[in-house]
Amino acid sequence: MTLNENQKKAALHKDGAMLVLAGPGSGKTAVITARTLYLITQYKVTPSSILVVTFTRAAASEMKERFLRVIKQEHTEVTFGTFHGVFFSILRQAYGIGRQNILSEEEKAQIIHGLLLNTDLEIEDEGDFISSLNREISMVKTNRIVLDHYYSASCPDELFRELYQQYHHTLKSRRKMDFDDMMVYCYELFSQRPDILRKWQGKYRYILIDEFQDINQIQYEIIKMLAKPEDNLFVVGDDDQSIYRFRGARPEIMLHFPKDYKGAGKVVLNQNYRCSPEILKGAQQVIRKNKSRYEKQLEAVCRPGDGVEIQGFETGQEEVLYLLTKIQEYQKQGYSPDDMAILFRTNTGSRTAVNCLLEYQIPFILRDTLPNLYEHWIAKNIAAYMRMAADSRERKDFLMIMNRPNRYISREALYEKNISFESLYQFYEDKSWMCDRIEELEKNLQEMARMTPYAAINYIRYGMGYHTYIKEYASFRKINQEELYEILNEIQESAKPFHTFQQWFDYINDYKENLIQQAKEPSQRKGGITISTLHSAKGLEYKKVFIPDVNEGMIPYQKAVLDENLEEERRLFYVGITRAKENLHLYYIKKRFDKPLKPSRFLAELTGDPAI
Repeated sequence: MTLNENQKKAALHKDGAMLVLAGPGSGKTAVITARTLYLITQYKVTPSSILVVTFTRAAASEMKERFLRVIKQEHTEVTFGTFHGVFFSILRQAYGIGRQNILSEEEKAQIIHGLLLNTDLEIEDEGDFISSLNREISMVKTNRIVLDHYYSASCPDELFRELYQQYHHTLKSRRKMDFDDMMVYCYELFSQRPDILRKWQGKYRYILIDEFQDINQIQYEIIKMLAKPEDNLFVVGDDDQSIYRFRGARPEIMLHFPKDYKGAGKVVLNQNYRCSPEILKGAQQVIRKNKSRYEKQLEAVCRPGDGVEIQGFETGQEEVLYLLTKIQEYQKQGYSPDDMAILFRTNTGSRTAVNCLLEYQIPFILRDTLPNLYEHWIAKNIAAYMRMAADSRERKDFLMIMNRPNRYISREALYEKNISFESLYQFYEDKSWMCDRIEELEKNLQEMARMTPYAAINYIRYGMGYHTYIKEYASFRKINQEELYEILNEIQESAKPFHTFQQWFDYINDYKENLIQQAKEPSQRKGGITISTLHSAKGLEYKKVFIPDVNEGMIPYQKAVLDENLEEERRLFYVGITRAKENLHLYYIKKRFDKPLKPSRFLAELTGDPAI
């Protein structure tokens, strides 16, 4: 196995703690594989006493397969596993639990959905809300936060605490545990049963951890206990690529490692085998602006290339059309679509690019599910308003609009399958103020009927009070109202080319069919340009990388207000630009929905030119 000087220094480490700082494209997997091999062949360590831990089953399997190829064997007694897999094995032996005791993510969502049904709340974005609750429940558990001291970012604090306790009791009653419980119970087991802890300490005398920057606090506490008393803990990662704070990962854990393990060895894998010198230089200029990090000087092994292209465009449409031109140029030069990737900060940001790739019949592969803009609850509200204006009287349409904004119309007034305004007037005949509200709604719908889709949406927003409703809902959900206004703006902008409601509805149906086909075809498609979020692109590499919309509010994201969040956004951008091997294309736009936009501060940091 051929290793450079620093890789070899790390791989030959035997006893005690060791921190290996592995920059992008520096060969960290080779180091972990080599060190495992050297422990067995040179230091005569029993294979069954070696534990190699990473975060996903795919990564653990890949690591194991690579090791078996190097050691030229078909099986090994070395344990390659995920944190959850290792903790499950420990709990299974201690408590006799089985797979039937582990709560699936689907079951978890069903339980929370059931809890929400028992409240009086009308949650518009139920899927997003459940995902947010999941993350927050996980945050409370993995950081062992006292519930009364936790302040929710998704909903009113008392509501979150009530839902958390109900969820916890439901799991107890069903004799189930979720993935976070596995960590909590394992931590409690080791804390309360030193005899069991000693048994596992005796089994795993050498522990290697990959992607250490992604570890959360409770995982680290368990590993620290497991590694004692010898502390043969070999951790490999890159603090500059810690991008999962929303899952509980804390780069501070890696930064404090030398304090936790006095005298720990430290090696920097500083040779980058992926990026051209120009790309690597720009990446380092960006990441050095972060204060909480290990200083490192990475060196590019690859030959010089064409470097970094930075371009600004008036609109998003111009940006995407230029991007497609560059893709076609690369294809004419002989590059395959597989050599290219378009990376976005969020999965919703890729809609325009996806539409254009479909139109130009350029093959692509989505690494993230592309949410259908028209399946968003705001779009459904708008469409229901239009159907009502076009004489629909279906109960489900009326239910969707009647109190958005709040008109205080009761469901009890809707006792027929089809809605009749006459029936509503009769129901509220002794309440003149309610009749006035119903009359106003009826007149608004009649006005809308004569409008184009674009004008109708404008009228719904500002003439009927929907804009204010969005603001109030955002406040309840503790969402930045600008995020919801962005969705609303995009829906309205998409309606601009159409003259009638039906034309717009036809377009929406066609768009939906295209997305369904796209979701069906990846298994049959041999390749294509990768469309991915920056988060999902981690660990991958491409010859040509495009990152559009490098604007303030997108990269860094508008939610990043605190210094720690801004540093994470910078790390995320760093991850994105270091996916590129030969060419990196960074684009920004000057206006969106007729509002001026600023280029991202990260572009000035990369180039050293404050004028960008």
